[in-house]
Amino acid sequence: MLVLWCPDWPVVAATAAAGLPAHLPAAVFVANRVVAGSAVARAAGVRRGMRRREAQSRCPEIAVFGDDPDRDARLFEPIAAAMEELIVGVEIVRPGLVAVPISGAAGYFGGEHRLVELLVDHVSGVAGVECQVGVADGLFAATLAAHRSVLVGPGETEGFLAPLSIAELDQPDSDRAELVDLLRRLGLRTLGAFAVLPERDVVGRFGSLGVLTHRLANGQDERPPHRRRPPPELFATKTFDPPLERVDAAAFMAKALAARFHSGLAARGLACTRLGIYATTEHGEELNRVWRCAEPLTPEGIADRVRWQFEGWLRAGTGGPTAGVTELRLEPEETVEGRSLQLGLWPGSSGNEHTPESDRAARALVHVQGLLGPDSVLTAVPHGGRGPAERMRLIPWGEQRTPAEGHDAPWGEQLPGLSPATVFAEPVPAFVVDAAGAEVSVTDRYVVTAAPRQVTVAGGAPRRVLGWAGPWPILARWWAPEGVGTCARVQVVLEGVESDQADTALLLNWQAQRSPLWTVEGMYD
Repeated sequence: MLVLWCPDWPVVAATAAAGLPAHLPAAVFVANRVVAGSAVARAAGVRRGMRRREAQSRCPEIAVFGDDPDRDARLFEPIAAAMEELIVGVEIVRPGLVAVPISGAAGYFGGEHRLVELLVDHVSGVAGVECQVGVADGLFAATLAAHRSVLVGPGETEGFLAPLSIAELDQPDSDRAELVDLLRRLGLRTLGAFAVLPERDVVGRFGSLGVLTHRLANGQDERPPHRRRPPPELFATKTFDPPLERVDAAAFMAKALAARFHSGLAARGLACTRLGIYATTEHGEELNRVWRCAEPLTPEGIADRVRWQFEGWLRAGTGGPTAGVTELRLEPEETVEGRSLQLGLWPGSSGNEHTPESDRAARALVHVQGLLGPDSVLTAVPHGGRGPAERMRLIPWGEQRTPAEGHDAPWGEQLPGLSPATVFAEPVPAFVVDAAGAEVSVTDRYVVTAAPRQVTVAGGAPRRVLGWAGPWPILARWWAPEGVGTCARVQVVLEGVESDQADTALLLNWQAQRSPLWTVEGMYD
């Protein structure tokens, strides 16, 4: 297997998209931690996993970028296309890493060394990026060889891997960080030390993930060879009229097609590990790309790769398709038995687990979006803010649920305790009075004029106040127009009107020079 690797690709793509020169230090952050840094940033002491504040203290001039898989995939497509000009059978493992079987191409070009030289020169010349190439038996070993620009001879892979650190097993998207940490604490520091353990002991102690990892440490493929080619009835095809010319429209269509494709495989006890994406344009152009994955693909993983591929095709500029896409076809280039997607012993024990119930619910939601549009089904993502409405944002179902940077940071004027379970899109008018029947107000010193005794919501029946707390000032409104005045929040518990009606806890908002003065901002369970 030959692997071409572009070092620090997320940073390379981010700086290219922003138009920054390559000699400036830069890093990509997720949840305020470094996930990728440029060579210049590493020379200044920036390391993967480092907090943003520490990275900026070591390198004040560092350019900060957020993680964007769509951007990475879009800018990587020209590199994959440049490889295809020399070699057939190119498979994208992830943006920044491409694999291809080498045997046929090496014979055609006169040997592995000659092929590697041509490939590096061609990709660097066409795409203008730095790349490294490695050759070894199997994708895992070839990837590590590419990190070192090494060509490992046939049968020498096990010896090449043996002295390498056990941390090499923790590759991006591998989900092996906890296992690697456990192996290190058990005293297994190298791949060779782990590889010599008997497989029976490994499966008894570490389970199926341990067996997969043990195979990699021994220089074997992550999956046994000779996967069968699926029959054509497992293909999923969709035609478009009018043709698809926008990435957002393609991403929306991909979700429904991915769900149908995955359910067709699951019904036969299969899961996809190599996904073929084929498209035909209005002018008859044929586009295709194969994505390889170490683990069986979920519906979300399939949809993500289709979206990334369309990012590359539709925004490729010169060399891209000259017309919109009229047909999209998904083919399972390689499958494994469905037991590779083992469910946990306790349903719902993991937030990322795909139970049959969650998969059925996801397909139903995608179907609703297909009927009513992508914005018809929304899900909440932590966003960060002072008020309850600001702390979450709604995104269409199926999009990546990435919390905003700093969402868990301390925000001034946040309410103590839990936030309301229901936050109203439009404030509900309310009327708050004291024991004498006079309307309660809040002074400029943020003190209520009297204890609330009754609250009327949206013109309904007055309800007695069983308890109240506050007020909490709303001070961060320097941008507000003149005339807003004092603002504050008050929590109240209202007695049920009927004997069988439960008490209700509300969050009230008071604002001077507004009519009405009081509104209901949220309701607690």
